[in-house]
Amino acid sequence: MTDELWGQVRQKLQESVGANNYSTWIEPLVFSGVRDGVATFAVPTQFIGDWVRRNFADQIKHLMTTAGSAVTRIEFAVSKRAPAKQAAATNTTAPKPAGELPGAPLDSRFTFDSFVVGKPNELAHAAAKRVAEGGPVSFNPLFLYGGVGLGKTHLMHAIAHELKTRRPDLNVVYLSAEQFMYRFVQALRERKMMDFKQLFRSVDVLMVDDVQFIAGKDSTQEEFFHTFNALVDQNKQIIISADRAPGEIKGLEERIKSRLQSGLVVDLHPTDYELRLGILQTKVDAYRAKNDDLVMSDGVLEFLALRISTNVRVLEGALTRLFAFASLVGREITLELAQDCLADVLRASDRKITIEEIQRKVSEHYNIRFSDLIGPRRMRNLARPRQIAMYLAKKLTSRSLPEIGRRFGGRDHTTVMHGVRKIEELKALDSQISDDLDLLRRALEA
Repeated sequence: MTDELWGQVRQKLQESVGANNYSTWIEPLVFSGVRDGVATFAVPTQFIGDWVRRNFADQIKHLMTTAGSAVTRIEFAVSKRAPAKQAAATNTTAPKPAGELPGAPLDSRFTFDSFVVGKPNELAHAAAKRVAEGGPVSFNPLFLYGGVGLGKTHLMHAIAHELKTRRPDLNVVYLSAEQFMYRFVQALRERKMMDFKQLFRSVDVLMVDDVQFIAGKDSTQEEFFHTFNALVDQNKQIIISADRAPGEIKGLEERIKSRLQSGLVVDLHPTDYELRLGILQTKVDAYRAKNDDLVMSDGVLEFLALRISTNVRVLEGALTRLFAFASLVGREITLELAQDCLADVLRASDRKITIEEIQRKVSEHYNIRFSDLIGPRRMRNLARPRQIAMYLAKKLTSRSLPEIGRRFGGRDHTTVMHGVRKIEELKALDSQISDDLDLLRRALEA
């Protein structure tokens, strides 16, 4: 591949990744050549090379192959050949202007228009919309948490897109906790901590995704805490996401937990059937807008919404696979075709109730804290729900008594046996406990 062809690839990259991403990540690359299927680039810093490898390598390989150069791998080498302008942007001792702090790329698909709202996520959606308006809000930070594939990242990207449209004057930075940590380590290594501090304290809206990954990283937590305080003191908005509530993130300092809990903490609950069906219908409508030859039998979407209940990403991926299969072989998407084409997905998505899910559902039902349910306290208002949770864990999972005991604060298996026997006795005598068990079981098996 010649420099001229690489120039064509660069032009296509600029069109696809956007001006900001291109200027920050692609422009610093200096094409060195292709040998034995390996394309080599010089970069001003290792950080830029690693970031491009994680986020743009596949796209670059595809475009280079399309341009006529069979590339199977991309390598980056730190070199002085990188453009002086870009090297200065990452290595100078002077602080960069506020608008030049690079964040993670935003996915153009993740907007508020494409987010399907239902009962499990309506509060999170409403809070995200309020923040995205760009005006003053009564809660700072906004903390979104929930399991995999429930929409945390989608809402984070949607907020960033909306803010950039409504308030282009604001310096909005979205990045993962991993990237925050990486930049912090890089600043330590290059002895440029003042640059790091000034950069992150210059933003107007800071968005950090998957903050649980800084748990246990003491130095990173220290800097995150000070950055957090500095921004809040300046009335700058902070939006954080994690896979669990602040108080349940092990290895996170108590002062950070306290700070994160000082704003609005919103739980994105697992999707219900109606929400999953709405998501599927939205994707079908979007696909039909571009492919009017799609033919789908009645009952297919309902079947998928019922059977694939754990993860929206898996649900959307299953539908995308059906679209691709039907398009390639020119067939109608029927229930039989869906069962055959998605056999592996359906097997993996068979409902498996976890002990943690039972604990959370019982905590919610009895309006007690999750930490109290599994904690050492023996108050009656905690002991009975704890025994009910142990009973359901024994009946609805395949876990052993010792393992169930470990998940309830390291209790002995004899304690679990006693709790199970107690609930067995009470459900025959106490109609309220019997009704509670039926309600919880139905909720967990839904």
